[in-house]
Amino acid sequence: MHLQQFSTITATVDENGIAVCTFNRPEVRNALSQQMVAEIHTLLDELTADGTTRVLIFTGSSGTFVSGADLAEMVSRDRSAALRKINNGLFQKIEDFPTPTIAAIEGYALGGGCELAAACDLRVAHKDARFGQPEVKLGIIPGAGATYRLPRLIGLAKAKELIYTGKIITAEIALEIGLINEITDANPLEAAIVMAKQIAENSGPAVNFAKMALNNASEMSTATGIALETAIQSVLYEDDEKYRRMQEFLDRKKNK
Repeated sequence: MHLQQFSTITATVDENGIAVCTFNRPEVRNALSQQMVAEIHTLLDELTADGTTRVLIFTGSSGTFVSGADLAEMVSRDRSAALRKINNGLFQKIEDFPTPTIAAIEGYALGGGCELAAACDLRVAHKDARFGQPEVKLGIIPGAGATYRLPRLIGLAKAKELIYTGKIITAEIALEIGLINEITDANPLEAAIVMAKQIAENSGPAVNFAKMALNNASEMSTATGIALETAIQSVLYEDDEKYRRMQEFLDRKKNK
């Protein structure tokens, strides 16, 4: 797949369908600017239209994930800018991306960076990574998902603690409270690629439907959840890949 060139991000897709989006504004620790937001939107649209991506990984250049929103832009934003949901709209699009997403985090994931990571399905972090929602120190609240995604990830009490205090936490604490899935001593992108390959080995339709069900779980009653699972399973039961994978499993078992 051929992707266009960008100014604030770089993007690649390998032969396994694993896409990597790298934030590339090292001069401001990859602070999230409006141009970066627009370019990520474009990348997501390209990958969705192509339809061959199995996993999408987000990472940062020069040892930092995303240090937050670009304050040089934010200081002049007014009420109308907030109502445009600039970052919130992007992070919802990341959450709704049809295939699994992984945040590979090194250095700082603060403010909007932490919210972007929370919008991903999975998070892998270097042991020296740092996380936090320091917005209240600047006279605003986290406005791109932390007030509703963090409670789902780490529980309401811990979400309140992070947001009210604005404190920065270590990767160890982030793992302990459930904010991240894995810590690594090595390059988190490499660890994320290992995880992505494990996902990509599985049935694409099954994984994507599982994401759909899981992303809607908190909004559904048990009865609705059962109905959605049943509908999804009825589709997958008729899928050619289901027949192939099950038959291959039975053949391997028979030949042992």
